[in-house]
Amino acid sequence: MTTVLDDLGHAVAVPAPATRVVSLVPSLTEAIAATRPGSLVGATDWCTHPGDLTVTRVRGTKNPDRAAIVDLRPDLVVTNQEENRELDVRRLREAGIAVWVTRIETVAESFASMRRLFDLALGWGVPAWLERAEAAWEQPAPARRRRVAVPIWRDPWMVVGSRTFTGDLLDRLGLDNVFGDSGDRYPQVDLSAIDTDRVDVVLLPDEPYVFTPDDGPEAFDTAPVVHVSGRALTWYGPAQLTARDEILTALG
Repeated sequence: MTTVLDDLGHAVAVPAPATRVVSLVPSLTEAIAATRPGSLVGATDWCTHPGDLTVTRVRGTKNPDRAAIVDLRPDLVVTNQEENRELDVRRLREAGIAVWVTRIETVAESFASMRRLFDLALGWGVPAWLERAEAAWEQPAPARRRRVAVPIWRDPWMVVGSRTFTGDLLDRLGLDNVFGDSGDRYPQVDLSAIDTDRVDVVLLPDEPYVFTPDDGPEAFDTAPVVHVSGRALTWYGPAQLTARDEILTALG
């Protein structure tokens, strides 16, 4: 048994190495499955990668089935401060379950957090795919800067604001988020604030709102629109191996 501090400074005691893991974070589910798939015993209904994942489903990120998680007898439950509720973390800990909370708001934090999770908490060492992803994002940002907006919902329109992983990722791609100075991480805005000539490109992802060629572009008369992978924009983990090239290719 080893005791380490999670991203929020909470002491977590886990066996080393961990052999039974439940993930309540879709991107980290993919990361765990890419490293030691046999150790993953539970995941949420929203954990869609890898596509052939066959583990016990424990409902959603905001309403996990805590009783089912306890029954799985995990060595560690992996969560995220933004995606999961503090109430569920607290109740699982009260039930005697070790819970690791991640906090990720930048690309650098994503790599540092996953290194600590895999190496220190799970006792598996640093995965080779993680080192390759880090190398992929060491490249300098393109010299050409473009102003972008990233809606994540419509009716009402909501966009990526400040202090987000996606915002930092955009900056590393030479993209200036026009809502990056907002006081909110995901502010609600009027469509007219997005569809303006001060925006060079509107990036429409396919999650969490599923923007499609027939649902989203028709709302914009002024700003050009480009469809991008929501996974490339918002997921840390193996998605970071290809995200940089995916987004830059979509932008042209």
